[in-house]
Amino acid sequence: MGADVQMTAATESTRKTARIRKKKHTGPADVRADFVPAEHYISPEFLRLEKERMWPRVWQVACREEEVAHVGAYVTYDIMDESIVVARVSEHEIKAYYNVCQHRGRRLVDGCGQMNRFHCRFHGWQWNLDGSLVRVLDREDWAGCPNFRDADLRLADVRVDTWAGFVFVNMNPDAEPLSDYLGQVQHYLDPFEIGKMRYRWYVSVRTPCNWKVGLGAFDEGYHVAQTHPQLLIGHGEDITRCRTFGRHGMFYIAPNPTRPMGSPSPRTGLPVPEDLRPHIIEYHDLVNYTLRAMFTERDSGAARRLMELDPATPAPVLMAKMVEFQREAAITAGVGWPDVSMQQMVEAGNDWHIFPNLIILPRPDAALCYRILPDARDPDRCFLEIYSLQRYAPGAEPKLERQYLHGEEDWRNVSPISSILQQDFNNIGEVQRGMKSRGFKGARTN
Repeated sequence: MGADVQMTAATESTRKTARIRKKKHTGPADVRADFVPAEHYISPEFLRLEKERMWPRVWQVACREEEVAHVGAYVTYDIMDESIVVARVSEHEIKAYYNVCQHRGRRLVDGCGQMNRFHCRFHGWQWNLDGSLVRVLDREDWAGCPNFRDADLRLADVRVDTWAGFVFVNMNPDAEPLSDYLGQVQHYLDPFEIGKMRYRWYVSVRTPCNWKVGLGAFDEGYHVAQTHPQLLIGHGEDITRCRTFGRHGMFYIAPNPTRPMGSPSPRTGLPVPEDLRPHIIEYHDLVNYTLRAMFTERDSGAARRLMELDPATPAPVLMAKMVEFQREAAITAGVGWPDVSMQQMVEAGNDWHIFPNLIILPRPDAALCYRILPDARDPDRCFLEIYSLQRYAPGAEPKLERQYLHGEEDWRNVSPISSILQQDFNNIGEVQRGMKSRGFKGARTN
């Protein structure tokens, strides 16, 4: 998490970060995997270094393919001081451009929508969806000027590629291909067919913390015992272990066959119930109704079929039957089911951090995703976006309604969307405030 960002920016700016450190804390001179200096979360200078040295060089999610499903559909993606527009230019092609007029620099579009061509509202210049120039008002005024050919005035391209239904962009024309950048992530997550999922809901929350503090709140499971104690009753084992795959990472629940789903966490001191079935159902309902992600209504309904089985059914058989029932429910509903085995589900773990700012919690019928964006001017603010995805029958997906909670105190009102997420938001602003203390030298990664 924060250590990855540190390695990207801090190792290229030893002198500058050293000056920052002298102004506040003393700390480790070298990049460490287990420690991130506080100034990397609170320093305007470090935010500037990220803007200059990291964001222009990495693959990052701009939107999902379903947001540009039809020719002419576009989405703007703002990151730091850059604005990029992603547009579908044909049935089989998506392109991305810097969102700027080649005449005087006005931004061309805002938000998202549908268009036939790009149109600058300052002087009326126009471009086709493929970026080629269409119109320059009174072009003869520039007769004889150098660098004024159509090719010189086309929209400036940004590299674009897709994976798992996400549209990625990269401002570095020499960057490695997206497939190489993702590496082994594809091996573990492709079986879930996340590209076939659609939005259940989408919310963007302006949050009083650095973007890496927001990221750190959701890419580890160590906080569950204290922040979400209600989940411990049916969570089973809750100790997590981490693996890294180059710049990316994931965590998984440490195997404990004596504490399967439906049983209380060992740390509660409560015994394993003789009949796990009703507790598995309760856990599904709890997650579905209070997180509103990862488990679908179908999953909860299918889990109820466990009551058809003998109360003494061993836990591994219960888990396998539950997945079987969920698969049957999905196929009956016409949404399909990915060709993912129980072994692949176990190996994929629980939570993936795709560098720099995407988090995915995958399941066969749904996924929970986070994209955390920095505030270009303020290291103490970020935009924390949360997507609940699930499988729908073709044409049955709900219309995407983006919710924006961007008021100063709106982060306190996430509970109508998800009471579990509200518990997380209650922490992260206090973390940002605490990091400014003279008594805090840096974050110790989990």
